[in-house]
Amino acid sequence: MAHAPGAYLTGRLLVAMPGIEDPRFERAVIFVCAHDADHAMGLTVNRPVEGLTISRLMAQLKVKTPVKPLKDLVLMGGPVEQERGFVLHTDDYESEPNSMVVGPGFVLTATREVLEAMSAGDPHPRRAVMALGYAGWGEGQLEREIRENVWLTCEADESLLFGDDHAHKWSRALAKLGIAAERLSAQAGRA
Repeated sequence: MAHAPGAYLTGRLLVAMPGIEDPRFERAVIFVCAHDADHAMGLTVNRPVEGLTISRLMAQLKVKTPVKPLKDLVLMGGPVEQERGFVLHTDDYESEPNSMVVGPGFVLTATREVLEAMSAGDPHPRRAVMALGYAGWGEGQLEREIRENVWLTCEADESLLFGDDHAHKWSRALAKLGIAAERLSAQAGRA
């Protein structure tokens, strides 16, 4: 299994600040899957695709349908390569060499095998989310956006990544930082 770089923001959450200029990221919570000096890549974990369940997507892809329907909604991972799917899951499942550790206890797999594992049962990840597309940043772009108060960062946890209360993930991520969402201003300040 390939290991993610130890530095940078890999394995952390980005939390969009109010007033973000790109409406695609308004109130976004993004799990950073890769971050180094050259680029960053993450999956938005609080933007479900209305009406598209994992079972329905699996049927469209002609993956063996699960005995028990997977009712979790597929997430819109980001604006880049939206036809490409990614499964973020717990580290109790891996598909060599296609799985990549992306944080303590979290693995990213972008192959059909993980969908088959989710449907067949054994072995399978204990918790998982499916996302279409991803968010990407070029060299130095994410660092610049953080300096400009576009994003806050916080530790990831299973309830924020895998929970189905998508409407409240943004405010819950802010609460992890001790910030009440209703007290945030859309105007960034400079000291």
